[in-house]
Amino acid sequence: MLLRLLYLLLFCILPIGPVIALDRAKVERQFQGWLVQEIWPEAKAAGVRRGTFDAAFSGVSLNWKLPDLVPPGSSGTAPRRQRQAEFGAPGRYFNRASVDGAATMGRRMAKRHAAVLARVEQKTGVPGRIILAIWGRESGYGQVAIPHNVFEVLGTKGFMSRRADYFRKELIAALQIAEAGHAPKATMKSSWAGALGQPQFMPTSFLEFAVDGDGDGRADIWRSEADTIASIGGYLARHGWDKTRDWGFEVQVPATVSCALEGPDQGQSIRKWEALGITRSSGRPFPAHERVGKAYLMMPAGTNGPAFLVTPNFSVLKEYNKSDLYALFVGHVGDRIQFGVKDFTGRWGKVDSMLRSDVAAMQRGLEALGHDVGGADGLAGFRTRRSIGRWQEASGRAATCFPSMAMRDVLAH
Repeated sequence: MLLRLLYLLLFCILPIGPVIALDRAKVERQFQGWLVQEIWPEAKAAGVRRGTFDAAFSGVSLNWKLPDLVPPGSSGTAPRRQRQAEFGAPGRYFNRASVDGAATMGRRMAKRHAAVLARVEQKTGVPGRIILAIWGRESGYGQVAIPHNVFEVLGTKGFMSRRADYFRKELIAALQIAEAGHAPKATMKSSWAGALGQPQFMPTSFLEFAVDGDGDGRADIWRSEADTIASIGGYLARHGWDKTRDWGFEVQVPATVSCALEGPDQGQSIRKWEALGITRSSGRPFPAHERVGKAYLMMPAGTNGPAFLVTPNFSVLKEYNKSDLYALFVGHVGDRIQFGVKDFTGRWGKVDSMLRSDVAAMQRGLEALGHDVGGADGLAGFRTRRSIGRWQEASGRAATCFPSMAMRDVLAH
């Protein structure tokens, strides 16, 4: 009996490895067929020559290590790989090493590339310090390795990911970039998501916004610092950067001003915010020309962290990356590079240890009460933060405008 059970166990277990290998081999053949039958005709119609196409995919195979893959024949309902299931405290984004490193290297780059930065600022109106801060955040001023073959990444994702249509479009754009000769002769390098070069442009953004900054006829954002600087500046200018305004100011918010007033749709002139008692944390007055301009309240940790009045240029920074914290990092590091400012005056307070699923449960509870939280995604954007504040005020609680486990326990039921 024992021998029979052992035989059955081996019978069930041993074939698993070969079956998985055979399935992947089958999917690989489907991928190669897809490239020839579907992608090549589309690339040809977009002006890509066969030699360019063949060179791009020479030796390319599926990368099974990429996230959010849905192989052919699967249900597509497998749990999504969540890279950071933990809800992150906003203050972590501004760790000492990241901020100081970006600012210190940025000041060196400001001297090294002063002429190019001045030329791009004159043309686009975007301050050199802002361009430098984005460059530093995206690729460490070109020092961070960009390891992936873009055709492997976009080919894999265009063939079998949850956003296949999006990545297929980016794949065709990447082939057009190769056809135009902008990239180095070596394999085009990208991030795991397909973002290219030192500014980390997706291929469609490259085609629309990449700029030849050194006059050699190519927009080589992999090797050319001048092209990188000009491309970042051009991107922000094309998205509406106002050269007459700053990005924003750290402020002190009195207890009489509700944190639920946060958000771009509740913006008003800085003069009106001053009338409510809001002042600059530095103690200096707001510039006269800024006082008549519109700004909105931004409190990324609610009352448990620094507060800011940000201008429409802050929204332009978010066109580069949708995160409030990203845009704040760029503005702050840029100010450190040019003006030598120190840490924020406001301190990041302690945040409850939570999972994103905890925050999502809380968001669903708020939605059930009629609040617009911007979607139950487990992230605390401004709509979620102010919805928390409005719920707290309506229920007689002190408004903090930030998630907590105690709040989750109430709202998730």
